Amino acid sequence: MSTIATPTPAASYTPAALDSRPRPWASIVVETDIAALAEEWRAFEATALASPYQGHGWVSAFVETIGAAQGMAFRHVLLRDAAGALLALLPLTITRRGGFRFAEFIGGKHANYHMGLYAPAFAAALDGRLAERMLREVGAAIGGLDALVFVNQPVTWRGIANPAARLAAGPSPSRAYKLSLIAGDGEATLKRSMSSHARKKLKNKASRFRDFGPSTLVRATTPGEITRIVDAFIAQKAERFRAMGVPDPFAGPAMRAFLERGAIELYALELAGTYVATYVGTSLNGRFSGMATSFDMGSETVKSSPGELLLAELIRLKAGEGMAAFDLGVGEARYKTTFCDDHDDLVDSFLPLTVKGRLFAAIARTKRELKRRIKRSPAALRLAQRASGLLRRGPPEED
Repeated sequence: MSTIATPTPAASYTPAALDSRPRPWASIVVETDIAALAEEWRAFEATALASPYQGHGWVSAFVETIGAAQGMAFRHVLLRDAAGALLALLPLTITRRGGFRFAEFIGGKHANYHMGLYAPAFAAALDGRLAERMLREVGAAIGGLDALVFVNQPVTWRGIANPAARLAAGPSPSRAYKLSLIAGDGEATLKRSMSSHARKKLKNKASRFRDFGPSTLVRATTPGEITRIVDAFIAQKAERFRAMGVPDPFAGPAMRAFLERGAIELYALELAGTYVATYVGTSLNGRFSGMATSFDMGSETVKSSPGELLLAELIRLKAGEGMAAFDLGVGEARYKTTFCDDHDDLVDSFLPLTVKGRLFAAIARTKRELKRRIKRSPAALRLAQRASGLLRRGPPEED
């Protein structure tokens, strides 16, 4: 196991006196070898406050594929009590941008929820001042950071306040959508979470879809099924982004390797030997998190919304498996509000650790707030999307 540092001195920039109460953690250790942490991490995640994106399986898959391909630097921070029991584990990546060096939670845009793993009692005992003291000492233990930047953090998890979210500068640009599952009864779940009008539309789409022939919900469990679903997902996403005229975040061998890892669940709706829709997700402690979905734009089934039909089948499946919650991730989309009757409020925290970090935190905070305001205004959002499209196309060629 590779240990970077264990000091906890005060950071070089401290805007106010920190809490003088005894801290509930006794030590902070920074590790770089995620494989060496596997056993302890998995034991801790079984009871910790953590989303599926902080499970060891998901984080290690990201670190060893996308992270390795992009040369990311990772720091896994462990906080323990005086008896050595693990209180918190923060999976972080170190980013350098514009002359600033900051830490953020692992996963980037591929993780819908950004947070650490916390023992429930430990998280519940932290107020805002203790949470800030903890994070400043984490920053000092890592060393050389200008700031901590934690975006898209759930305000609470399982009814307990998320410690790092106590330092929130404001709400994230988007919220995350979810629904509670009725164990063993997917139909009752859909009846509760969807309006009668939405259920009627879905029923009509399912009826039209059946006219194309029998279909099957497939979960990839064999190497062959994994390859086929990943092939379909990547091809469908590529076509979608090509039609939109935007870069494809799912392109490249590292993304394929990530999707093929065991922590990622792959599903498809199969019709006549073809996958007309796919769904990618991950799960932890009774919660399934949807990461991405796709559908075959060239299929004659498009008007029957195969992606929505696949999602409905997945909700029935996960309820049948006894899952407690199903989320569709961050961002606004009609299908999310159609299926979900609840949401998670998300916030962004920017904690400067140096004088230079104050400038960076201010810039980052302003950019996120601007993004939030644009998303809250349909007119501003359309204008931003139009401008973005023009920038990607570039200036017209001269005759």
